[in-house]
Amino acid sequence: MPSRVPSNVDLACNALGGLLGAAWAQATGPRIFLRIAAWQHRLIAPIPHAELGLTLLGLWLLIPLSPETLLFGAGDLRQILNLGGAVPFAAESFVLIEASVTTFNALAVGLIVRLLCVRTATAYVAVPLFILLGLLVRTLAATILVSPDEAFAWLTPGAQMGLLMAGAGLAIAIALPSTARLMLAALALMAGATLVNLAPPNPYSAAALAAWRQGHFLNFNGLTRWIATLWPFLTLPFLLLTTRRP
Repeated sequence: MPSRVPSNVDLACNALGGLLGAAWAQATGPRIFLRIAAWQHRLIAPIPHAELGLTLLGLWLLIPLSPETLLFGAGDLRQILNLGGAVPFAAESFVLIEASVTTFNALAVGLIVRLLCVRTATAYVAVPLFILLGLLVRTLAATILVSPDEAFAWLTPGAQMGLLMAGAGLAIAIALPSTARLMLAALALMAGATLVNLAPPNPYSAAALAAWRQGHFLNFNGLTRWIATLWPFLTLPFLLLTTRRP
């Protein structure tokens, strides 16, 4: 901060705080990590690169933070390649494309959560909770970054239809064999990315950007856009890696 004036007191306090934190971590760290490992063995499936899957799911929660994108829409390369929508805007086609984008992306994310769950019963709880967490992030982002009146503007007829179809599909797909789930997750991931690039311009995007007082969030929004663009193409190799058995 330009107005901050450092002093010897800062140096002493920071050094003492770092020393106390290191000593506390040395004393309690092994017990904490043992508990984390036990918790991981109870809940996380023993698949290759499970930590990478958890990281990708954490990154996915940044995608709904951009209020101008379609719900759960990821893999849009048009900003990078400077391309326009492949389908001209029409209300009927836009609703169908929006519903399909939401369905395929929610289906892919839900199956990745299922992939990381040890038990099927756990997945039937974890998958809807994670999807609801994504919707909560979307709602909070619209409330804080746009306005409280726009908190549920993302809940369009297309988004509602997509969430219903994704819920019905996940209720069946969660119980499928692992190979079938992996194939379905990969296909949903690719289909969602393809449809995002074919979707016509979203009228809500221009309105959201016009009302959004970006300010200090400008660079953060750029980060979320990059994550939304690259996420499907980072997740697909992870799905391929999980097919390898040690």
